[in-house]
Amino acid sequence: MNSRIEINPNICHGNPVIRNTRVLVSNILADLAVGQTYQSIIENYPNVTKEDILAVLDFSSELMQFETIPFESQAV
Repeated sequence: MNSRIEINPNICHGNPVIRNTRVLVSNILADLAVGQTYQSIIENYPNVTKEDILAVLDFSSELMQFETIPFESQAV
């Protein structure tokens, strides 16, 4: 796991956060998903750096490699 991401049951109920903050990985991903720039995210979260945002993307990519999503074929 990326050293910039922390999972601690005593911080934000164990949800992944950027280390030494309470900024949830999911919040950064949501901001990116709606088209916010790195700069706007950094302005909204002054303790977050560009490197932290890149770490969020790296962490998410690694996590998705282990995720299985069931798929049911639809008959046409």
